[in-house]
Amino acid sequence: MDTSSAHRFAIIDLGSNTARLVVMQAIPGYAYRLVDQVREVVRLRQGMTDEGMSEPAMARGFSSLRLFKRFCDSTAADTILPIATSAVREAANGPVFVDRVAREIGISLQVLDGEREAYYDAIGALNEVPMKEGIVVDIGGGSVQVSDICEGSFHAGASVTLGALALTERFVKNDPATDDEIKGMATEIRRQLDSVTWLREKRGDMLVGLGGTIRNLARIESERVHHPLGTLHGFTLSRDSIEESIQLFRELPLQDRQGIPGLNSDRADIILPGAMVLVAIMDRLDVDSVAISENGVREGVFFERFWQHLSEPVIPDVRRFSVLNLARNYDYEEQHANHVRFLAGRLFEQLTSLHGYGLPERELLDAAALLHDLGRIVGYNSHHRHSQTLVEYNGLPGFSPRESAIIALLTRYHRKGNPDISDYELLLERDDEILLTRLAAILRVAECLERGRNADIDDVIATWSDNVLRMTLISDEYPAVELWQAERNAAQLMEDAFTRSVRFDSFAPPLEWPEGEQRPSHGLPLDQ
Repeated sequence: MDTSSAHRFAIIDLGSNTARLVVMQAIPGYAYRLVDQVREVVRLRQGMTDEGMSEPAMARGFSSLRLFKRFCDSTAADTILPIATSAVREAANGPVFVDRVAREIGISLQVLDGEREAYYDAIGALNEVPMKEGIVVDIGGGSVQVSDICEGSFHAGASVTLGALALTERFVKNDPATDDEIKGMATEIRRQLDSVTWLREKRGDMLVGLGGTIRNLARIESERVHHPLGTLHGFTLSRDSIEESIQLFRELPLQDRQGIPGLNSDRADIILPGAMVLVAIMDRLDVDSVAISENGVREGVFFERFWQHLSEPVIPDVRRFSVLNLARNYDYEEQHANHVRFLAGRLFEQLTSLHGYGLPERELLDAAALLHDLGRIVGYNSHHRHSQTLVEYNGLPGFSPRESAIIALLTRYHRKGNPDISDYELLLERDDEILLTRLAAILRVAECLERGRNADIDDVIATWSDNVLRMTLISDEYPAVELWQAERNAAQLMEDAFTRSVRFDSFAPPLEWPEGEQRPSHGLPLDQ
């Protein structure tokens, strides 16, 4: 992405439990990336009474906002988008707090009502998780937002005061919580969820979860199962895992809960009520899992600006854009990548009767073709390994962990090496090693045929018999470099993938070779 033309958006989210600042560098409608983030525990709701937020809580809020404002000024943020949620909107002294922040710090907080917060949650989630019908739930510190998604759009939102900190403040006085305290929370959770009358009408629909509580529950499970990817994009949190975590939260004292892998230590004292709320919502929907969204209310606020030219700030094809966004962020060579994609697609189509794959596998190959050279931004040497790392740790919104792993591995093996799935066995299926080998072979051939980065190969024609697979290159001039590269670097993998001897040749006549100098072999002559 051309940083000289990029715009820096700073989104400040003053929540009931934490204050967060995220900085997005973006060319609206084209590409964006997270470039910085700051998180501070403020506990604004702690000690809140009918008179409003306590003085210590407001002091923590002022301190964090002042820090965030200085950060934005020092890093030259072009646009600051500050929001406040549950604690500020519900506190009697919320308006006084907002006025003082504007006067003393220079930040004009937009206090979101419950439905607007649910809307931004939904916008954030829909730009990461493809969904037509379902529910988005955000379990925050003070409140829980539930969004109804119909036909891929936000339909309705509701907010209830069931945040993890709010429930802890009301009900939990002991460590760990007693059975009576847990029963009290369960009763209150049921009572408030009953007010969301349309929730049961969504039984069986997809559930997407976001917010600190749910992400921490997902990270606990990812640590528990040794999830091999460096991101929660596409991660699915199971009910069994949540209930296993709840049992730990009920049994362990705070000091031990703080040591649970995947759990932020500053959330260990409030995580139990949040987990109970999630299970209660899953019960009403009759679902056994929740899809995780890394995006949330902050990203929703950002996407309202990023996609402002659309009728609704949601990209219609999340998967396609996530690949392009990653490619653009690492300055991919668009012409080269697209020609590799074209040649790989031509081979995939022509070899369909041999490999038996369809559109889902073709999409993985297309993605890998666009991303295969990303690692060159790190360094040419081992750039295939760097490409794998960039895909693995950035993640690909819209793709499942299995699909992301296959794409990452395809970028790893586009250049050399024999495909190996051992690092991703947890995610992959029984026949995925065969799939990986075949797609990697096709991608490697396509890369070799575009070795000169000049699109000299117009097309490739694949024909085969029981014993021989022949690939004939279509070009205006004899493709000596491409034939040499394909025979040297791709032929063996194609033979392994399709169990046939591989031959490369060309319709263009061979070049004249200096007398006495040995001509390199480039496959069988056309008349054989």
